[in-house]
Parts: sequence; C-alpha cells; structure tokens
Amino acid sequence: MKILSSFELLLVVVELLTAANANPTPTPAPVTEVTEYRRALSNSPSGGYAPRKVPCPEGNLIRNARNISDGEADFIRQRHGVTDAHLRDFMKRANMLDFDIDGFIDTYSPNVALAFSGGGYRAMLSGAGAVKAMDIRTPGTTEPGQVGGLLQSATYMAGLSGGSWLLGSVVLNNFTTIHDLQHSQRLWNLKHNILAPDGFYNIIDTYYNKIHDEVSDKGDAGFDVSLTDYWSRALSRQFLDWKDGGPGVTWSSIALTDEFKKGEMPFPIIVADGRYPGEFIISKNTTVYEFNPFEFGSFDPTLYAFTRTEYIGTKMKNGRPIKKDVCVRGFDNAGFIMGTSSSLFNQIILQLDRSGLTGTMRDFAEGLLTGISESEDDIADYSPNPFYGVHPHLNPTAKTRTLTLVDGGEDLQNVPLQPLIQPARKVDVIFAFDNSADTTDAHGKPSSWPNGTALIATYLRARDSEIANGTLFPHIPDVNTFLSLGLNNRPTFFGCNATNITSKHPGRPAPPLLVYMPNSPYTYQSNVSTMNMDYTNLERDSVIENGFYVATQGNGSRNAEWPACVACAIVHREMERRGNETTEQCKKCFEDYCWDGTLVDEKAGPYSPELFLGAGGRLQMATGVAWMMAVGVAGWLVL
Repeated sequence: MKILSSFELLLVVVELLTAANANPTPTPAPVTEVTEYRRALSNSPSGGYAPRKVPCPEGNLIRNARNISDGEADFIRQRHGVTDAHLRDFMKRANMLDFDIDGFIDTYSPNVALAFSGGGYRAMLSGAGAVKAMDIRTPGTTEPGQVGGLLQSATYMAGLSGGSWLLGSVVLNNFTTIHDLQHSQRLWNLKHNILAPDGFYNIIDTYYNKIHDEVSDKGDAGFDVSLTDYWSRALSRQFLDWKDGGPGVTWSSIALTDEFKKGEMPFPIIVADGRYPGEFIISKNTTVYEFNPFEFGSFDPTLYAFTRTEYIGTKMKNGRPIKKDVCVRGFDNAGFIMGTSSSLFNQIILQLDRSGLTGTMRDFAEGLLTGISESEDDIADYSPNPFYGVHPHLNPTAKTRTLTLVDGGEDLQNVPLQPLIQPARKVDVIFAFDNSADTTDAHGKPSSWPNGTALIATYLRARDSEIANGTLFPHIPDVNTFLSLGLNNRPTFFGCNATNITSKHPGRPAPPLLVYMPNSPYTYQSNVSTMNMDYTNLERDSVIENGFYVATQGNGSRNAEWPACVACAIVHREMERRGNETTEQCKKCFEDYCWDGTLVDEKAGPYSPELFLGAGGRLQMATGVAWMMAVGVAGWLVL
C-alpha cells in the first residue's frame, strides 16, 4: 500500500535525523503524580476518524472575508467581559504609574493577541513555559516581576506547527493548565518517539495497526488520505486526553465547550499554508489559511473567503453543496488540523544539508524523502476543495477539486502573525513568541535559535501591495541587525510610532504593536533540534522552565519594570489613537525596548549564546551589562 510504505520510509528518516541531532540525556526526572484529567469533546458523527454525510445546515456555507464571522464577533464580546477584569487587575499588579487604569478599561477593551511559532517540540515546550508564566492559575505568577493574568487578558491565541500542538493541547482539553499537562501520565509523555514508540523495528504492532485502521476508515468513506493523516493520528495520542487520541474529536467542537461559550479562553487560531503536491519552495505569495472553531479559509486576496469548519469535506461548487442537503461532518478532526499545521515533510528535504547527516546516510535519507514527495504523500489533503468555483478571478484553486495544505511555517512566516494583523480583528498588541531554529554555530551546523527571519518574512509580504490586501506591518530590520544588536535574545517592540507607518498609507488603520519574544537561554539551552522526537521528563520540564523565564525576563532579574512595560505595550495603540501623552514610565519602557531604526550592514557571525542566569537564578554580569548597553542606545521614535 502506498501510504504504508511512505509512513515506514518516514520512520527510517526520523530515526536517522534524530540520531544525527542527538543531545546528551540528563538524569531522568522523578515519576510525577497521576492527575485526574478532563476530556475534550468527541462529536464526529461516525464516532471515529472517518467523516460522515449529514443534512446541511441552514444558511450559506461560504462567505467573503470582508469581516470576521458573526460567531467570532459574538465570542469577542463575551470574551471582553472576562478580559476587562483581568486586564484591570494585571495593570494594577504591574504598578503602572500616573495612569488611570479604571478610566481606561471602563472606556476601552484592548485586543491582546498571543502568537506561538513553529519548531516542533522545542516550540511547543518553550511556548508552554510562556503560557505557564502568563496563566494566573500558576502559583506565584501574581508576585512582583511576574506576568500572571496576561493569558486571561488575551483575546486571541494563534499557533503554528509546534505552536499549534501547544494551542491544541490547552484548548482541546478544557483550557487546561501547563502544570496539569506536565503531571498527566497520559499527555505530553515525550519519552518515546511517537512515530516509533517501541523502536522502528517494532512499529508494525498494535499501535501502528490502530492508526492504520483509523486512517483506512477515512479512505473507505471516500476521502483522500496522505502521510499527514498518519502523522496526525500519532500526534493526537500525545495531545488529546481520549482513548486512542480522540479519533472523533473535532476542531469545531471547541465552540461547544463550556470554557469557550463562557469566554474563558482566548479565540484559538491554527495556521497552515496552501501548497500544490510536489512543490518544495513556498513563495511569499502563498495563501495563508487559518482554522478557528467557526471557520476555515483566508483573508488573503488569493482566496478572500471562509467556509464553516464543521462542514469541511462537503462537496461544493460556488459555495453551495453539489448535492442539495448532503453535507459532511467530522472531517475537521482536531489532530488532523494540528498535523496539517506541522506537515513539514518536504522541508526536511530542503534542510538535509543542515541535518548533520553526511555521505551515504545523507544520500539514503534524501532518496527516501524524495520518493515520499514524488508520490504526493507529503501534504495534507483537504479534498474535496470547499472553495471550488469561489472567486475564480482571484483564487488559483477555484478550478481544481483538490486542496492541499502544509506546515504554516514553510513560507518562512514561522510565527502565526498573518491572521492577527487583519484590520477586521482590531488587535492592539501581539506578543510574538519565536522559537524558530534559524541560526548556525561556528562550524556551520544548526544552533537552532531564532534570528528574526519569521518577522522579516511577514514584513516583506506586507510590502507586497497585492498579497497584503490592505494590511500593514511594522518595519523589521534584516538578520544581521537582529544578531548584531541582540534583538533576538531579548524582548523588542516593533511599530512603537504608528504615525511613521500610517503616514505612508493614508486611510489604513495602524498595525498592532509587535512585542517580539525570542527563545533565549536563561536556565537551559532550549535550542533543541526540531527533529528531536523524544524528551525525558527532565528535558521537557527544563525547556518549559526556560520558556517561563523568557516570558518573565528571568522573574524580573533583567528588568524589574518588565510587567509595567508589558502593560504599557497593551495600552499604547489606543493611547496613540486618543492623542494622549505617554507617561514617563511608559516612555522609559519604549526607550528600553523599542527598535529605533538602527541598521547594521556588517555580516553577523555565528550565534551560540551562554545561559543568562547562573546558579540560583542570578543574572550573569557580562550578559546583563551587554544587554543594558544595547537597550540604552534605543530611542522610542521608531519605524
């Protein structure tokens, strides 16, 4: 069978790449206590992974992307009733000076967005540390120097690839805590490779047979399947607290949970890229698709349409079911959507030169992966195309019955910013957690730290007037500047002066203020290879702890005013719109954190940073002095 052989080939390559990028294994962590766990929803009409035909709902299944959906608008109103109270408390704990917090919140509800990058388990775990730090349910996060409550204050939360695994793990398990995920014996058990939990030579066992049966059920129901279906079913077993990873759990079912209906979680969005089978390089003009609990589609002018997530899989033409009153439900399997956003098999081919494999082993891996790609298994298949016949003058896929998607970071936009900069969502500030693997060491091998590439990709896309479709984005410097000024190892604000952006584009609303939060080594070298498919509990928890320190700036050890600066970032856009003067405290924050437009032409060298915090969480003096010198030269009138 073609898919079976492709899956087996992938296992071989993963074994090779994992070995090539192996890290020393620390002492195993102690066994954690079993936590009674809450389940996600399972509402597929088949009860399993296979979609099933159902009667169609009333109303249209396709709409244009002029605005957000009615369902999203209703949710945002409900969510603001929750976020306003948490923002008020957060700002007071942050000790904002000379600012009327109550007066501000009484008259305006800021839209705060959290964006979590791709990067495999590294991204999932580093992002988890940030979520843990921002979650008021985490003990100690309301103390001085902490940012607890920021999660509860957020309106939107977007994830891509590994970031989508984090997002799904939290929202699909009743908006659970990172602490509970760490202490569950059923979830986030990363000690064994999900593709070969008992080793490659034992893969054809009960574990694989169950996955194969689940995917076969979908194929037998008349739907195309690919390697991503197998990948998704394996991922689900780590992320969903349901027997066999919840084959009947759907992404649209999030909207049916009590936590969502009460507005107790941010609005969740997962991002993927459009791609034709066999295509390797994804251009900046690719269509960026999003999945939210209500809709699937894109604001991009290459589609500019959305369909209802619950009814993906329905055969349609021009936005209407081909067979009257015959629709499909259950296609939007939650694991499949998380797997789609992390379907990066063709990118493994492109990264072989940096993989650490050499000689015969590299040639062997390249041959196997090329075979998978040529058989067109290296995509997520969303056929029948719900957008068949929709906007044919704009939509390149309007004439094809197939729709294929891949990892949302393959266009280099590895932080899911595109859905959050849409004017229709009116986002004020985005906290962008970048856990990408961009850098190399002195030997030319991956050192797996971010260098701003993800932001640069979104910035360059926004400069293209056709694909930008009216969206604006702050000016972003090049990679050399990121590395030379240290913008990739501390928080940096981009777009602090909205006038410098909107003056060049009269009539367009200012983009959100962007708070860039790159993965940095505080207490642990969290630059684990994306291809690392297994972690001991100690490794897992160490990466999470480091992510916590990234979000809190070392519990305030790098800057005790960090929580206040976070609060200043949240209110900044609305204060600009009102024409209000910035407080002295916020001015100091912007002097410290805003990029001032400085560019560095010289090529930056290799990047292999040391830990910022020493024993007992003390700030390393050399790093601290260098950082203070870097921020000291920044002005806040920035591009």
